[in-house]
Amino acid sequence: MKTENKEFENSKNWERDVLTQLLKNYLVEQRRARMWSFVKWTIVFFFLAFFLILSFGQISKLGSVGSDIEPHTALISLTGAIQSDGDVDAHLVNESIRKAFRAPHSVGVILKINSPGGSPVQSALIYDEIVRLREENPDKSLVAVVEDIAASGAYYIASAAEKIYVNQSSIVGSIGVLFNGFGFSDLLKKYGVERRLLTAGENKAMLDPFSELNIKHKDETQKVLNEIHTHFINAVINQRGDILSNDPIVFSGMIFTGAKSIELGLSDELGSVNFVAKNFFKVESIIDYSVPSSLLEKFTEQLKSSFLKETIFTSLDLSGKFPIH
Repeated sequence: MKTENKEFENSKNWERDVLTQLLKNYLVEQRRARMWSFVKWTIVFFFLAFFLILSFGQISKLGSVGSDIEPHTALISLTGAIQSDGDVDAHLVNESIRKAFRAPHSVGVILKINSPGGSPVQSALIYDEIVRLREENPDKSLVAVVEDIAASGAYYIASAAEKIYVNQSSIVGSIGVLFNGFGFSDLLKKYGVERRLLTAGENKAMLDPFSELNIKHKDETQKVLNEIHTHFINAVINQRGDILSNDPIVFSGMIFTGAKSIELGLSDELGSVNFVAKNFFKVESIIDYSVPSSLLEKFTEQLKSSFLKETIFTSLDLSGKFPIH
């Protein structure tokens, strides 16, 4: 009987020892997890704080732009696609242009352009603001300098300038509107897939890529494109009508070299940023008024892009934005 009790007690001790050891291991792992979580969030906090400090530093630096007491030529760079919250955003660009015009010691403004185009709305907003500021400040010129490319919406913006300078090999023009789409209806039939699309509003599914092309929808879309194209053409004519060539190719969507664009009246002269500052404005000192993207903003975008690598973006936003290309 004593032997049985002893074995029973040993068994209980063994179970207790195992449970105790398991509990200790669990507590150790929990402490490690908490410690790692603390370290991880501490690193993230300091990393974000670092970018915030640099970002606010850029913003404060922007506020002091144009404060120099010496005469200077103001420079604003338009680089990349024209779109809301993108590389060339009308709100930020117009803010820069207003600062450049208001600066008492800026003798004029150079708009340096390297853009293939983009949103017609954003392009028109910048165009309208340039025209307005030029009318309000007749003693201060704004000229455009095209480096690699000013096509489509970028040329829309450039046409608002008093003069357009180009390099002989610059790409200029593309005065047109582009709509991109695909049709997959036959593909669905091939694999026996039935399309079940419900809408309220007979035109809500206009140009749905998985439905047969509706001729009425195609014609209505073409009307929209033609109307936007007309807005584009009128804007260019309003600013450059006196020197534009009558050749219909000008508004056909064709692109031209800088040298050819001068022949057609789309541009005025050959010249670079430094050339214009020295020979047009007669002031070689240049201050950049471009609104910089904050480093935090860039960091956030990089984080977002890391989660969207498998996402396919199309050049058409079906919510209603037609890119000018």
